[in-house]
Amino acid sequence: MASISVCVASYNGEFFIRRQLQSILEQIGVDDEIIVSDDGSTDNTLQVINSFGDPRIRIVVNEYRQGPVGNYENALKHTSGDYVFLADQDDIWLPDKVLILSSLLKSYDLVLSDCEVVDNFGTVLHASFFNFRRSRQGFLRNLYRNSYMGCCMAFRREVLLYVLPFPNYIHMHDWWIGLLVEVKGNAFFYRKPLIQYVRHGSNASPTGDDGYGFTKRFINRFFLLSSVVKRLLK
Repeated sequence: MASISVCVASYNGEFFIRRQLQSILEQIGVDDEIIVSDDGSTDNTLQVINSFGDPRIRIVVNEYRQGPVGNYENALKHTSGDYVFLADQDDIWLPDKVLILSSLLKSYDLVLSDCEVVDNFGTVLHASFFNFRRSRQGFLRNLYRNSYMGCCMAFRREVLLYVLPFPNYIHMHDWWIGLLVEVKGNAFFYRKPLIQYVRHGSNASPTGDDGYGFTKRFINRFFLLSSVVKRLLK
């Protein structure tokens, strides 16, 4: 049976991370793991995590590159599972996420599920992120308008062989992973929500990159495409 590694990037998430970890722990086995990479939290995040007293949770301090990209890279470097799941500290996994995606990963290198977009009170803002985002596969489509949201993503361990290390000039790790799998592997979009994606006003990044202006979006895509080309030519 394939083993599971869940990567959580934490930073000052004391108000959210307990419910997320609980929703994950209920779905993974005794030999699976949750790698929490902490980016220097100054609140009670680490105390909340340690209060679980669960040996499946391992905290690793991010001493490499601050911010979500470096924090997730640090977590990924500490994984040992056959299947790797990414998780944000402030979301909630719905039942059977691990079961469904693990089954699909027998046939695909990467699986992306849909999600419900909710506010911090659980009110549904968008019943389907895929519909809201008009998500679909394709390299050029996702270079222009990214569908690969990390909190909905799981992939085989082999993907790490070509996505790590992350380039210095990408601003979204999940976008990078998705584009490389579009070229080098095979992905599948599972059109049923498997998490509640919580938007509470202080998330680490905007949904996709819609919060950036035109110039910033152009620069992001330029460096992302350049990095993909360089990685493929290695």
